[in-house]
Amino acid sequence: MRYLNKGLFALVVCSSLSMSAFADFTQAQLPYKSDALEPAIDQQTMEIHYGKHHKAYVDNLNAQIKTYPELDKLSVEQIQQQISKYNAAVRNNGGGHFNHAFFWESLAPTNKTGKANAKLLKQINQDFGSFKAFQEQFNQAATSRFGSGWAWLIVNPQGKLEVTSTPNQDNPLMDIAEKKGQPLLGLDVWEHAYYLKYQNRRADYTNAFWSVVNWNKVNERYAKAVK
Repeated sequence: MRYLNKGLFALVVCSSLSMSAFADFTQAQLPYKSDALEPAIDQQTMEIHYGKHHKAYVDNLNAQIKTYPELDKLSVEQIQQQISKYNAAVRNNGGGHFNHAFFWESLAPTNKTGKANAKLLKQINQDFGSFKAFQEQFNQAATSRFGSGWAWLIVNPQGKLEVTSTPNQDNPLMDIAEKKGQPLLGLDVWEHAYYLKYQNRRADYTNAFWSVVNWNKVNERYAKAVK
């Protein structure tokens, strides 16, 4: 995945110092056009969310390389796994970059979403009782998260599926997460993700989300998480 890699080396020239180089984190292009998720997620929200909010997280994370030069040797995923070593700026912006890159790939136009495959469905039924029960638990995690944050479907360390939520730009990969695991699906419930279209109706946004879930990607993530 492109967002787990860093881009080309950038040369930084200081007027009286020697030239040095470090690797920037980069923002991958959206895997679809900005209007492709209509009507679930509107074009204006997508353009602002991706072009301004996500971009700011990437820019601010890159600024932290000066403070933590070792970041240029790590993927953004690896940073999450040892986030307790770093300051709040790395936690917030590193988390924001990972979460958003993960989110864009979790979505697809309605004609390209696919379905949960037999292996994933079997585990969902085993761990939640039914697909409907899973959706209800996920929706509850999304709508009950106070303030800003995320709802997640994860594979926990015991190999079971679990729904959880995190505040702000935290995620289940972080070593400080209350519930740790490999994320399979995530939903951004910050107001900037939905307010232009849904205003304060987070439940409507959450319900609409299911029509654009990229189950092909979720199936792929699950296969990698349990192999």
